[in-house]
Amino acid sequence: MYFQVLVLGLVLYVIYMLIDNTMTNLAARGIASGFDFLSTSSGFSISETLIDYDESSSYGRVFWVGLMNTLLVSCLGIILATVMGFIMGVARLSSNWIVAKIAMIYVDTLRNIPLLLQLFFWYFAVLRPLPKPKAAIDWFDSIFLSNRGLYMPKPIFESGFWLIWSALVVAIISIFVIRRWAKKRQEKTGEQFPVLLTSLGIIVGLPLLAAIITGFPMGWDFPELKGFNFKGGMVLTPEFCSLLFALSIYTSSFIAEIVRSGIMAVNKGQTEAAHALGLRPNLTTRLIIIPQALRVIIPPLTSQYLNLTKNSSLAAAIAYPDLVAVFAGTTLNQTGQAVEIMAMTLSVYLGLSLLISTLMNWYNARMALVER
Repeated sequence: MYFQVLVLGLVLYVIYMLIDNTMTNLAARGIASGFDFLSTSSGFSISETLIDYDESSSYGRVFWVGLMNTLLVSCLGIILATVMGFIMGVARLSSNWIVAKIAMIYVDTLRNIPLLLQLFFWYFAVLRPLPKPKAAIDWFDSIFLSNRGLYMPKPIFESGFWLIWSALVVAIISIFVIRRWAKKRQEKTGEQFPVLLTSLGIIVGLPLLAAIITGFPMGWDFPELKGFNFKGGMVLTPEFCSLLFALSIYTSSFIAEIVRSGIMAVNKGQTEAAHALGLRPNLTTRLIIIPQALRVIIPPLTSQYLNLTKNSSLAAAIAYPDLVAVFAGTTLNQTGQAVEIMAMTLSVYLGLSLLISTLMNWYNARMALVER
């Protein structure tokens, strides 16, 4: 007990000295502490924003712009990495020699090349050498690919489109209800219901029916070449695409190994029993193997999601305006409020990591075996 109190006292003393030293240095340099700077006009532009922003916006707005960009690339990266990782993980165990070897080369190559180098490869070697806007590759005079990005028509939602969104929400809820009903029905009778085809029909049919009723209340804003670049439409910039590709592909190579190990952890007797019952290989994998493998896959998969989210901070290397680039970078340099800005940035990444861990732990608990 004595030593515990002593260690606690030393820790508190070190924390006090750090805070006191920081405040003394800030005062000596004439830097005022606090968060008043967040209401000050930023005075710089940001190339990609998901919310309204201009040079007269405040530093607080810069924080939200950077946060939204970080969340966008992280969420999309997690989805793409999971899909590619599962495909490659299953492919590594394929009975087809060529497919298995291609998957092995994919995994062994990409996970042994540093992420920053892969990011530079996609940005400097693949996307930046594309033609200039005046010589852009075009499809149907509506989609243009150049070194400024991929420009596509932008949908313009008109009045009445809310009915289509409502139909989409109803479709998602209906699919959820049907899946639960089909599962209970199968447990009672052993009969399978075509959930996938029914879900596809509902998710496409209901919004399409609502669109027909409302007369398709949607227009399009097409990109046009004006001067040295395209105007209008929507664009996927080389910075965003490079970061998304690098994060997704790099992380998917680790997820593939996690999926492979999870599948191999399932007893082979499960596969043999499914085949003996007459189940096709694809149904055996989807209904028997993967659900059991998930109990092994989910914990290490959580770590990969956390790594991908934190690795998104490498965006500053290619000037993608994420939280680190525009807030912990440009804003810090202009204001000098290092303590406050870094505290906010660290808190964001801590909060995102805790949120991902909480969601994955909840999902892991749902997938765990329940004793009766």
